Amino acid sequence: MTVPLRFGYKASAEQFGPTELLEFGVLAEEMGFDSVFVSDHLQPWMHEGGHAPAAVPWLGALGARTSKILMGTSVLTPTFRYHPGVVAQMFATLGVLYPNRVILGVGTGEALNEVTLGLDWPDAPERFQRLKEAIQLIEALWADERVTFDGTYYSVKDATIYDRPPADAKVPIYIGASGPAATRLAGRIADGYITTSGKDPALYTETLLPALAEGLSKAGRPADAIDTLMEVKVSYHPDREVALEKTRFWAPLALSAEEKMRVHDPIEMQRLADELPIERVASRFIVSTDIDEHVERIAAYVDLGFRHLVFHDPGHDQEEFLRVYGAEVLPRLRARFAE
Repeated sequence: MTVPLRFGYKASAEQFGPTELLEFGVLAEEMGFDSVFVSDHLQPWMHEGGHAPAAVPWLGALGARTSKILMGTSVLTPTFRYHPGVVAQMFATLGVLYPNRVILGVGTGEALNEVTLGLDWPDAPERFQRLKEAIQLIEALWADERVTFDGTYYSVKDATIYDRPPADAKVPIYIGASGPAATRLAGRIADGYITTSGKDPALYTETLLPALAEGLSKAGRPADAIDTLMEVKVSYHPDREVALEKTRFWAPLALSAEEKMRVHDPIEMQRLADELPIERVASRFIVSTDIDEHVERIAAYVDLGFRHLVFHDPGHDQEEFLRVYGAEVLPRLRARFAE
């Protein structure tokens, strides 16, 4: 199949409350974005000014206020604070309400969202195995009338999801990954693959994209079998200092995986982030005063093969961002990659 080129909006639930964020999602559709993806956090990255509205009810509200955008999680963790069976039920309901518009994006999770509830935080190999098993169970609950499942981590007995979309409108599952193992898994079993921008280019060209291709090949799937989604971090403003400073709220993204691996408290996360220089904070973002430069640097991800770019702006004036990107950036990208 040919995967269409799409441009989406990342709704930052860590930065805005549910009502304000909902208006941004509605505006994204009005401005011509193709999709809206929302993060799913129990706690935000930053304590001061942070928010954490629940993703699933928020998606239900967004679906009711919009008519055509794709919408989903980037990403939800279906392995600790949610049982996979509950995730299957929630997203089946969304799929019935909004047919062919809902995407379940999943990942292995972060301590920030699980440890606070008294849950243990295992090492990466176990988190990966939990994710594989959770997806297997969700798919079984969506495919079969009555499911008994006895896995290593999860089980159900005589379970039925009574309200679910038909098989030809099943909710697609996207796997979010920043390492090769989960990326290969996405290539083998997922409907889509999610990763994030602003890292060493060699990570994409030498590690992630080859791992995705390997997973596809092992499953006997063609290269275009799945949607490839890149969260592209962008900060545009006519004043470069403003564009640079806008990234400050998202300083935790610049912490290494080792620096934030087991941090579960937003106050501690903020303390670590506040120690970072602004140059390191902004390093994950396309920071520029020039619209054409944004288009050129974004286009590099399309050239790598990503077909679904979801833009994350770090500023507090999301309405301005959505209007500028909708009016200036998306039309130029569509013209450049006209199919």
